[in-house]
Amino acid sequence: MKLLLSLILVILSTPALADEIQIRYPQGATHAFLLIRSESGAILGYGEDIQLTHGDRITTRLTLHFKDGSLDDETTIYTQHATFHLISDHHIQHGPFFAKPIDVLVEDTGQITLRSTEKDGQIKVETNHLDLPPDLSNGFVGTLLLNVRAGSQPFKIGLLAPTGKGRLIQLSISAAAAETFSPVAGVRRKATVFRIHPELGGVAGVVAPMIGKQPSDIFVWILEGDVPGVVREVGQLAEGGPTVSLEPAGTTYPPAAVKKK
Repeated sequence: MKLLLSLILVILSTPALADEIQIRYPQGATHAFLLIRSESGAILGYGEDIQLTHGDRITTRLTLHFKDGSLDDETTIYTQHATFHLISDHHIQHGPFFAKPIDVLVEDTGQITLRSTEKDGQIKVETNHLDLPPDLSNGFVGTLLLNVRAGSQPFKIGLLAPTGKGRLIQLSISAAAAETFSPVAGVRRKATVFRIHPELGGVAGVVAPMIGKQPSDIFVWILEGDVPGVVREVGQLAEGGPTVSLEPAGTTYPPAAVKKK
């Protein structure tokens, strides 16, 4: 599950390198179905998350279908050795739910490809090159959090936000709380809730809150135990958009368990 690529569509400063997370739980093949809920609990659509493995290479695709016809489709390829390493991330958003459509491809070569449709219907393709940090986390932040040890200190990871021709930012991550949830009726489990805060830095970090451009924090729920799992994500899918929750179908959570900062 990946809410994070579209956290920020405002002017950002470029950060220093952040932290790489050591692999504790290698990834395998998975297939999950999700619900998209509003803050009030209304169902906005559904999602399908598929993950395949080919040797040390992982390919994931998260597709979110909204009732209004909107689509959020993200395909991520990364490798797993001692740490995770992004190979490519292709993220598409369009439809009424999103104020601005995006079609962004990030490759580990540093090439950023942006596709857009002109007023005359022609497809415009722009490419840009950036020196990408080794900790770039587009498309698999949840996977990284599965490998964070309990009681770890706050840390930072890199992300490329689809603003302009692509901007590098940092995500500051800390354990916010422990919450209980019910995966099935009558069963209760505990999750560690991580708070993910986008760091704008520089002048942008000072000005953004003043002009209402500060992006909201995102909360990711990680199931505790010998086999951890991502069980919920709460946050915005795009700049200026409403807060939504991505969660497995049939799971229930305490009301107002996570509030926006």
